[in-house]
Amino acid sequence: MSFRLFRRMKIAPGVSINLSKSGASLSFGPRGAKVTVGPKGVRKTIGLPGTGLYYTQHTGYGKTGRRSRKSPPPTSTVHPEDRLNLGYLKRLVTPRAEEDFVDGMRAFVRGNETAASRYFRKADHLADAAFMAGMLALKREAFQQAEQFLLSAKHNHSRLGRYFVKYDVQATATLSITREVSAVISPDVRSVLLALAEVHQHQGKPKEAVEDLKQLYRRNRGDLVVRLSLAELLVEDFAGKRNCQTVVRLAEGIENESELHAALLFYKARALRKLCLLTAARDTLTTTLRRKKNRPDELLHGLRYERILVYEALGEKKRMRKELEKLYAEAPAYQDVAKRLGLS
Repeated sequence: MSFRLFRRMKIAPGVSINLSKSGASLSFGPRGAKVTVGPKGVRKTIGLPGTGLYYTQHTGYGKTGRRSRKSPPPTSTVHPEDRLNLGYLKRLVTPRAEEDFVDGMRAFVRGNETAASRYFRKADHLADAAFMAGMLALKREAFQQAEQFLLSAKHNHSRLGRYFVKYDVQATATLSITREVSAVISPDVRSVLLALAEVHQHQGKPKEAVEDLKQLYRRNRGDLVVRLSLAELLVEDFAGKRNCQTVVRLAEGIENESELHAALLFYKARALRKLCLLTAARDTLTTTLRRKKNRPDELLHGLRYERILVYEALGEKKRMRKELEKLYAEAPAYQDVAKRLGLS
């Protein structure tokens, strides 16, 4: 069992996608009850709508991709709050800060985020407590507090996850990386820096956000979530020649294998257009749009609209008009498509 704080990207009613470094997973089911099938098995999730609280049970795959027949018989369910129960004698020997962390997690599992935040703030010199305090502050858009706690977690990043492991509980949050893609994060330095980048963007500090992401990129140049986050920031906020060239390099060797790859190719094409490499931008977009299966509509619309801008820059008015009409038929309210067609 585990608990989750989720802000999923919704693809369609009852369907959402979660992306993590270990792979992508899709969730199906009505709001408040999800069955998630991911690279490591089947995860059944039951939650209370609107609370951000989910209980999760995970079943791994066997070697063939199905549940192993040799799996041991299921054991009795142990709820997170049972693992977070400190008895009287245990409290006598447990350090106060650790006790506050445990009480905070227990309050969080019960859905009392206000009490949970209060406990975590009291123990914010513990990396795990600072992480939880920062994520809860980010959730309620208290960005200054979120920055303070996440910086504390970053400072003590070598100890992140220590108490989650000790009490055998898990916490993950979903951060929006772009408008089309979200990333699932958990207590580690990568997640803290991703969350800090999100906070700094909300605070109107894009330079600090870029520096957060550059630190991550230096740690692992193959991390697609980081490459995508950095590409979006550089193209949208610092679209000079040098940064656009950096974005093209970030997408080097990328094929359209997933939503994450397609989003990165989108920013590559936008960077190429801003570098006036219009043929390369058009070809990148056309190749990416050939694969539409399992791609969110919002991402596909963005790719098509970007190709419209490229056709316009190339002076290909007929192709531009044709693409505008197709996009209008699918999403009449998207961007300024109706206005460009003379319909508003």
